[in-house]
Amino acid sequence: EVQLVESGGGLVQPGGSLRLSCAASGFTFSQYAMNWIRRPPGKGLEFVSRINGGGITGYADSVKGRFTISRDNAKNTLYLQMNSLKPDDTAVYYCTTTSWSQRGQGTQVTVSS
Repeated sequence: EVQLVESGGGLVQPGGSLRLSCAASGFTFSQYAMNWIRRPPGKGLEFVSRINGGGITGYADSVKGRFTISRDNAKNTLYLQMNSLKPDDTAVYYCTTTSWSQRGQGTQVTVSS
């Protein structure tokens, strides 16, 4: 059974940083592309970033240059380093496999002064 557990969210001021983590289990993590997606308040799910098994990354235009996705296959863990945070980044963040329906419970990120 695929299990994904996100952590690291919180309240941060604009311009601040957070690092999200996602602990994965129940599948061969190193062989799967992984995504970070988010759900802003009152809106639908939106793509944030992706990394494949070989470490090739992709980003939404809205976060490019500010967020960095990475993975540690030895620890079965996915990360998202978020810098220069903006109020528009406020959302529940989820890690997913290639299927967005396979995601954890999410971690809340709130960017506010």
